Amino acid sequence: MLWMKWKMVVDSLRGRRRRMPCSLWFLLLFAAGGLVLFIHQEDLSEMVQQQGPGVKLGSTPRQSRETLSTQDRERGKTDNYQDPRAADSMLSSPIPPMQFPHFEESRQMATPGSREQDIDSLHVSKRHRKLLKTSPPIHHTNKNVSSSFSSSSSLFSVSSSALGSFCSESWKKLFNILEARRQLMKEMCAKYKSSISRTITRHHVKHLFVEDRYKLLYCQVPKAGCSNWKRTLMVLAGQAPNAQSIKHDTVHYGHHLKKLDSFDRQGIMHRLETYTKVMFVREPLERMVSAYRDKFENPNNYYHSLFGKPIISKYRVNASWTALKTGSGVTFKEFVQYLLDVHRPVGMDIHWEQANQLCNPCLIDYDFIGKFENMEEESNFLLRLTGAPPNLTLPSFKDRNPTEKRTSMQITQKYFSQVSLLERQRVYDFYYMDYLMFNYSKPFKDLY
Repeated sequence: MLWMKWKMVVDSLRGRRRRMPCSLWFLLLFAAGGLVLFIHQEDLSEMVQQQGPGVKLGSTPRQSRETLSTQDRERGKTDNYQDPRAADSMLSSPIPPMQFPHFEESRQMATPGSREQDIDSLHVSKRHRKLLKTSPPIHHTNKNVSSSFSSSSSLFSVSSSALGSFCSESWKKLFNILEARRQLMKEMCAKYKSSISRTITRHHVKHLFVEDRYKLLYCQVPKAGCSNWKRTLMVLAGQAPNAQSIKHDTVHYGHHLKKLDSFDRQGIMHRLETYTKVMFVREPLERMVSAYRDKFENPNNYYHSLFGKPIISKYRVNASWTALKTGSGVTFKEFVQYLLDVHRPVGMDIHWEQANQLCNPCLIDYDFIGKFENMEEESNFLLRLTGAPPNLTLPSFKDRNPTEKRTSMQITQKYFSQVSLLERQRVYDFYYMDYLMFNYSKPFKDLY
């Protein structure tokens, strides 16, 4: 009996010994699995870092809203194009700092009154990291990598010493500022628009006016002094003795100026390669408010009928019969709602379209990029460079609604106080590429 008890004890001990290795194996397998998972996560993070921010594994890099917008427009979506700007919140991956231009000449200060940023003060904002797509660093060379044309007759082929014979030190400084703007444009295009097609079509030049006598190509940006510049072109062409005598309707509806898209392809290419190409821009939100005031706050049957009716119909609750019939009385908030709507009831218009979409500065190498905020000095500087008659200067009068004050930044801020902070941010996003390319500072401190 004692022997049987002893055997049972020994057998139980042997059973425990047989079960203990199973527990150890389970622990070892669990530890090994955790180690493999840890190593896999480390490798995955290294792959993400190598591929760069904003890039999904096994996919192509994400693009900015503006890049997608440009590509869609290249496919022919013009008048009824709907911009997918509501997707901005999805582009949240950070990107490396921007490579801002490093000019060979000394850094230039901004033109007085232009509200453009000093080149030295440029910094990377949250908006740069959030909105724009990533791309490799730019290698700064003398080669033009961002434009299809390098004009042999460029104003900027004139040396500074040649300018000294007929302009003051302030004009020499302005000359350098204008060249700095062109260089900034080249670098921004190289970084953010490098994927666009380089083929220039009639669509790309439809807003360029031609003056053959002085070999000028002027891209109109409405609400940035284009009426007075068209008057000046008519005087240069010998169609009027002076700009002051030309009426507004004659300028815009008289068909006295030739447009570049009216020529055959050979004529278009010849002028793009040899003429001086000019554009003037304006602070984007100020230009947008100016367009709203001109087209919706004053009598205008065309804009009230074409734009006012559908805007009121879609965005005004309990609109009156009179408002729906006439389209008059569109509020600024309703106009902003229309502008931001990806399903607009009516297409875009040249008066509030982005300047970079009108003039295509990443396809056409503009010799002169002027600012509305310094219009008089820069325009007269251009006229002297082109050899215009010495008594010809750009007119400064306001022929439409002359009793109203010109739209200023103070007036712009007053109008934007009528909309929400989110709407204000989205309007800024809508024009963001203009702010970037033409180096305008943020109009409101609470924008990001």
